[in-house]
Amino acid sequence: MIYLDEAASAPPRREVLEAMWPYMTAYFANPASRHDPGLEAERAVEDARRRVAKNLGARPAEIVFTSGGTEADNAAVKGIAFAAPRGRHVLVSAVEHPAVLAPADWLGRMGFTVEHLPVDAEGLVSPDALRSALREDTTLVSVQTANGEVGTVQDIATLSAVTAEYGVPFHTDAVQAAGAMPLQVGDLGVQALSLAGHKLGTPKGVGVLYVHRRTRCEPLIHGGGQQRGRRSGTENAAGAVGMAVALESAAQSDVVRWGRRRDHFIAAVQDAVPGAQLTGHPTQRLPGHASFQFAGRSGESLLLDLQQRGVWCSSGSACAAGSDEPSPVLSAMGLSADEAQTAVRFTFGADIPMDHLHRAVDALRESTASFRN
Repeated sequence: MIYLDEAASAPPRREVLEAMWPYMTAYFANPASRHDPGLEAERAVEDARRRVAKNLGARPAEIVFTSGGTEADNAAVKGIAFAAPRGRHVLVSAVEHPAVLAPADWLGRMGFTVEHLPVDAEGLVSPDALRSALREDTTLVSVQTANGEVGTVQDIATLSAVTAEYGVPFHTDAVQAAGAMPLQVGDLGVQALSLAGHKLGTPKGVGVLYVHRRTRCEPLIHGGGQQRGRRSGTENAAGAVGMAVALESAAQSDVVRWGRRRDHFIAAVQDAVPGAQLTGHPTQRLPGHASFQFAGRSGESLLLDLQQRGVWCSSGSACAAGSDEPSPVLSAMGLSADEAQTAVRFTFGADIPMDHLHRAVDALRESTASFRN
């Protein structure tokens, strides 16, 4: 089996599981309990918070542990929109993950005006388009750091500098970018940032929301007031520890070598399959991401054939799997519905063996050749 779907979920890292294990067995107590086992669990959570903060260039008090990227995105989009005193106008890019688009649509039903920032044919948001869309009553801008379907990486620092001129909070969904590029919140200039652990090698069910200490954000979940009132609920000590270790491990990846393997794979696919068209930005893209249109071939049928040949990949966001509608991301980039239906995405980690990539190219060559015949 050759697994090329890490944008959907990465395999758990051994060092992450080993670090988490004591907090699922010996130190299982509630971190809010005042006895020794509870205090040990609390220490683990706070140590993890410090480590995550250091990785992001943030302060520990600015880190909120969540149940995943979707909750982190919802908490940022809804929480900042409702807390900010400026007005009720929200801007999100047209190629956001559903975890941002859906809460933005919900805000629209709550009386906010929500606009989608356009992107070009490579999936990039223009700073000029952002500047022209900003209004006096804009309360939030949300633009993802990197797109999970086509791999395009946005220039977040430049975009956030535009919103800073107007004093508008900027949130970025960095779920796909974590581990593939530096995410220092000061350099990015963002007031909020979302992460998901299972893209980095933790089990599913843990995420992180960074919120700048001076950014107002209403809590999404109310209850016992944990995490300084920003996210109530018993803290997941094991998940927090796993998140800290996963971020630290991912930071050791050789991104340059990873990008070379991506470029090698892209070139090999284009040599092997006549007409294979790369989607997304040709160079400003994630190091482990290659996405294509295969003209005249259904992406779904190609996926099924590749799976029978031992290659697991996807046609886009796992959160949109099963939808009969064309990809909103590809549609926003100007592709027709028919073109979007031919898309396939290959995503892989930094340490993937080269022979796995070569075998995937061979399987793709055989699959497309059999279709043509």
